[in-house]
Amino acid sequence: MADIHIHRMHTLGLAKARDIAFKWAEDVEQKFDMACTYEKGKTEDCVSFKRPGFNGTLMVTQDGFELNVKLGFLVGAFKDKIEAEISKNLDALLVKPAKKPASKKITKSA
Repeated sequence: MADIHIHRMHTLGLAKARDIAFKWAEDVEQKFDMACTYEKGKTEDCVSFKRPGFNGTLMVTQDGFELNVKLGFLVGAFKDKIEAEISKNLDALLVKPAKKPASKKITKSA
């Protein structure tokens, strides 16, 4: 199995970071057919995502995003391309702050 780890610092605060994380989760659900769950915490949120051959978490804090992904054996061959695409998508959201999400499709906990 191949692993991907991406860490991005920001100065947005937790409320704006949550908006970006929620937008990111909506995007990966639509574009990559991921099943996402968003768990809100007091100081940290966690977006869990999965699909066959691919699962991970996006941890959201007031000053950073930490994304960890485990790729299955077959998908692992595309690790570099997948990592580049994830980085590009997350960086694009950080450059252009997200608006409030339009839909509530993602399962929320806590």
